[in-house]
Amino acid sequence: MKKYEEFFKNVNAVVDQILHTQGAQIERAADIISDSIAQDGLVHTFGVGHSHLIAEEVFWRSGTLVPVHAILEPSMTGHSEILKSAYMEKLEGTGKIICDYHKVNPPDALIVVSNSGNNAVPIDVAEEARRRGVGVVAICSVTYCQALRARHSSGKKLIDVADVVIDNCGNIGDTSVKIDGVEQPLGPTSTIAGTYMIHAVLIQAAQVLKNKGVHPKIYWSGSLPDGMQANQTYVDEYWERIRNL
Repeated sequence: MKKYEEFFKNVNAVVDQILHTQGAQIERAADIISDSIAQDGLVHTFGVGHSHLIAEEVFWRSGTLVPVHAILEPSMTGHSEILKSAYMEKLEGTGKIICDYHKVNPPDALIVVSNSGNNAVPIDVAEEARRRGVGVVAICSVTYCQALRARHSSGKKLIDVADVVIDNCGNIGDTSVKIDGVEQPLGPTSTIAGTYMIHAVLIQAAQVLKNKGVHPKIYWSGSLPDGMQANQTYVDEYWERIRNL
């Protein structure tokens, strides 16, 4: 088997494991999200390092729910000055600052993505949000998280401070392919798995909203005729509330 084929096989196995083990958690997360939106709340998504890619994945794009706000902290995303972000994401005490600035308060909900579940900033943000009464969904590798020694001074990890934890079913170290004679494995699965799961949560939330009699607001593709015109209605509605629009 060629190595790229092995990678595809292993990623498919991870996704299949998520499908068969994480359904209850996805549905619980969807309930939190739909309850928030039904009360006119925002769904904040947050991740540091490469996890911000998953947070950004469902923000202002076609086929995703409109009331989603990605919290993208420039010094912690890896978008630029990535070496610095590797240290900034471990800085304790930032949760209140981030939640204050982005006005994370009920009836909002929060999805926090962190593969290891062990960096300080995602833990701080999740804990601060829960302290305010905001429902928190975590996406991480439970196996990886449990294997690590806690870095946060509280001794807590992300799995300890979320209302719902969805397991991305990834390996310790977030690799899936080993090449003979090469010490370090490669082939991360967390971003692919995280993208599957965050879309699954929002899709299920849309269904729950529809079942409740609340019509879900969903962005159209800007490439479709009148797509941007349709989206402009949502932009006007949320302009004052979603800071990154």
